[in-house]
Amino acid sequence: MVEVDSLVKKYGDFTAVKGISFDVKQGEIFGFLGPNGAGKTTTMRILTGFMPPTSGTAIVAGYDVFTQSMEVRRRIGYLPENVPLYRDMTAIGYLMYLAEIRGLDDRRKKAEAALDRVGLLYRAKSRIRSLSKGMRQRVGLAAALLHDPEVLILDEPTIGLDPFQVLELRDLIRELGEDHTVLFSTHILSEAEQVCNNVVIINQGHIVAQGNPVDLRVELERGGRIFVRVDANPEDV
Repeated sequence: MVEVDSLVKKYGDFTAVKGISFDVKQGEIFGFLGPNGAGKTTTMRILTGFMPPTSGTAIVAGYDVFTQSMEVRRRIGYLPENVPLYRDMTAIGYLMYLAEIRGLDDRRKKAEAALDRVGLLYRAKSRIRSLSKGMRQRVGLAAALLHDPEVLILDEPTIGLDPFQVLELRDLIRELGEDHTVLFSTHILSEAEQVCNNVVIINQGHIVAQGNPVDLRVELERGGRIFVRVDANPEDV
């Protein structure tokens, strides 16, 4: 469903993504794990067709993200780390607006179905500014689901949420994985363990490990090592 081969992204003299390769199978919940600045978001933007790679290839739902980006966008639902919501609109109004932009029929029906899928139909007429951070994330996820995509790409979907909201959203991602292929990024190994079938760990643009998250945890506990450099103050790590 997602095939990445020798993907490179350069910004001038800086290389953010350094020849990474991985595959995501249909129906899989796949984690993209690594610290901030590791190259996760850059890779996500390439996979969604919003940014061309410098070299290498990425195929999503059978289409090349560079040469067939519009076909890719029709088949993916994307939740960016910072969800671009119109806070003065109601949840239902915002989704109907997006449905109109996408040229979808039965806009209200699709908007209501998406809100229902994320457990937010009861707040359909609430203004987005009145919703909690967790609920706003759900509106963003409903927007990603609006056109019933084959693949969901979620960039740090639980960041900034309180512990209860994190648990709720993880449960929702697992439910969505029953009907969609899901690729989501996180910097928390335990989150990947609880949600994902498989993960890759990326650091400084390189993939340093990949496999089943539980197996990776066991390897670490047996004395295996995965070296990850984190550029941050110790108290923030």
